[in-house]
Amino acid sequence: MACPGCLLQGLTEDEDVRAMLRGSRFRKIRSRTWHKERLYRLQEDGLSVWFQRRIPRAPSQHIFFLQHIEAVREGHQSEGLRRFGGAFAPARCLTIAFRGRRKNLDLAAPTAEEAQRWVRGLAKLRARLDAMTQRERLDHWIHTYLHRADSDQDSKMSFKEIKSLLRMVNVDMNDMYAYRLFKECDHSNNERLEGTEIEEFLRRLLKRPELEEIFYKYSGEDHVLSAPELREFLEDQGEDGATLAHAQHLIQTYELNETAKQHELMTLDGFMMYLLSPNGAALDPAHMCVFQDMDQPLAHYFISSSHNTYLTDSQIGGPSSTEAYVRAFAQGCRCVELDCWEGPGGEPVIYHGHTLTSKILFRDVVQAVRDHAFTLSPYPVILSLENHCGLEQQAAMARHLRTILGDMLVTQALDSQSPEELPSPEQLKGRVLVKGKKLPAVRSEDGRILSDREEEEEEEEEEEEAEAAEQRRLAKQISPELSALAVYCCATRLRNLRPAPTLPQPCQVSSLSERKAKKLIREAGNSFVRHNARQLTRVYPLGLRMNSANYSPQEMWNSGCQLVALNFQTPGYEMDLNAGRFLINGQCGYVLKPACLRQPDTTFDPECPGPPRTTLTIQVLTAQQLPKLNAEKPNSIVDPLVRVEIHGVPADCARKETNYVLNNGFNPRWGQTLQFQLRAPELVLVRFVVEDYDTTSPNDFVGQFTLPLNSLKQGYRHIHLLSKDGASLSPATLFVHIRIQCS
Repeated sequence: MACPGCLLQGLTEDEDVRAMLRGSRFRKIRSRTWHKERLYRLQEDGLSVWFQRRIPRAPSQHIFFLQHIEAVREGHQSEGLRRFGGAFAPARCLTIAFRGRRKNLDLAAPTAEEAQRWVRGLAKLRARLDAMTQRERLDHWIHTYLHRADSDQDSKMSFKEIKSLLRMVNVDMNDMYAYRLFKECDHSNNERLEGTEIEEFLRRLLKRPELEEIFYKYSGEDHVLSAPELREFLEDQGEDGATLAHAQHLIQTYELNETAKQHELMTLDGFMMYLLSPNGAALDPAHMCVFQDMDQPLAHYFISSSHNTYLTDSQIGGPSSTEAYVRAFAQGCRCVELDCWEGPGGEPVIYHGHTLTSKILFRDVVQAVRDHAFTLSPYPVILSLENHCGLEQQAAMARHLRTILGDMLVTQALDSQSPEELPSPEQLKGRVLVKGKKLPAVRSEDGRILSDREEEEEEEEEEEEAEAAEQRRLAKQISPELSALAVYCCATRLRNLRPAPTLPQPCQVSSLSERKAKKLIREAGNSFVRHNARQLTRVYPLGLRMNSANYSPQEMWNSGCQLVALNFQTPGYEMDLNAGRFLINGQCGYVLKPACLRQPDTTFDPECPGPPRTTLTIQVLTAQQLPKLNAEKPNSIVDPLVRVEIHGVPADCARKETNYVLNNGFNPRWGQTLQFQLRAPELVLVRFVVEDYDTTSPNDFVGQFTLPLNSLKQGYRHIHLLSKDGASLSPATLFVHIRIQCS
């Protein structure tokens, strides 16, 4: 029962992959004393790794998937192995880091060669997975379930096994209909499907009638698309480059039949390959690389920003970790927070003050910045210092920043003159900026000013006990060494919004709680937008959010705030919006703000955006291969519905949804149209959400995809769904038709 799109195809003779299929006994390292031997083995699907647990759990709790791996690191390249792996030679160690909140897997192999086999093998398999087309992923996915459903492993499928397969792939098909389909493929008439009969059954099961209908509309009686016919389809799609040459290129790229390709014809299979490819996706492929002007001042960009970056969980008792910084950078973050406090032995530490969160060394975080800040994006990183240290440890902070970061650190202005505007991301490539308090040029008697704590919260929310008061007294002093490092991001308290005629102060950065920012948006509308056209503003969550919950970043972006800081460790729609905002421009963490938020004399006010000027019409047609929410319950089938959410200025915010489809997550059909009137389309994010309908309790989340309206392509499009943690749910897709009309 070979899989035509198998991940292991071409790798079955590879020594590294064969060793992984046999399995290896690693030491799993969790602490100084917790080093347990565990068996890890690559599954035959090539997509997942099975691992042993001390207490057996449900089958789904014994595997992890390759597509959920963020990175594989060799040696002592994780916080866990640096702290607890000293008994094992670096050559024997590796770390598997995952997307989302799953903890790192720190492992020590019996030998250096075995560790290398897994490092190399995982690299080859992940590269193969990335190179697979959507059609190959679909074939691979269905054959994996087919193998599982073949209970006696005889490569033949009884009707009972076929019914089991259908439940596994999330469809509750009527018995009579399923049996009819089964018998139509049972040409040997022996109540078993095998070989070509199984392939025919799968072809029928995976049929896409809605795609066939579109294909035959353009292909005519001969049931193949000529290049001119494909060009006509592309024109109707609203493709910019709908030329004959482009149509010919698509045929050469996606057509599977060599004879058709030679005659410049596209078959139904080739058409499906095209529509399931990145060229047929909702996200404009041209926006997946850096395509925006990167030579404008920093204040002209939205900048991906993290709050309490050091936390891996809640801000009351969660652990602090340098790994949280590595993960933030892996998600495209460009502004991270360092909450700095007095530590023992003259070494400043980072943690959430006056809570039970654990502490990490300031210097270790700076080393993580040096090693990981520029792996995904070359554009500048801002270190937002929340400084609670006395003079000596501030000097130690400055020393660590200079010695560890070296030439990466910006220690003086790029030119000698006082800047009238901030430098650009392009000018600051590969550089690290410090955001902190700056001593005034003319000092007061004691030469000290207020610290750069986020002050509103302390004033508005709580009174601190004696120890906190002492820390605050210490923090009222700023060391000259640390002050000197605040070059382009001088932390300043925003007391009022100056009228436009005064000289701009581009190097001043204000930090506002979400409450203060909302108040300014409400009361100062356009003045706040103009302020943000000239200088940076950072917004952070209220301190009352003890469980590290987030606020909606959209409201802050509407007013041009650049550094809208979120708890990256907390999944939810807020982080979906952040991922959607920074999905484009090569996921480099910088996105150019719309022109109405960049012009110094702009009249834009997000509270009064003017009349509707764009109509967005989305026809939700079908979905494909939605994931089962409960893999352990064979009879648990989803009842999916689709919701489309508009996130923009308040007048544009809306959500509309389809009806639900009963018991079908495999190929549900809706054919429903949702329409939205938009006043400020340049700020809009569109979020597609699939949920499992429940009559008695809140619907369960199935998958989502969020992207900017300006990056949404028109016509028939597939939307490739993501999990709560942002991992691919491949091959799960939505199929929609999109129309954008500007008045």
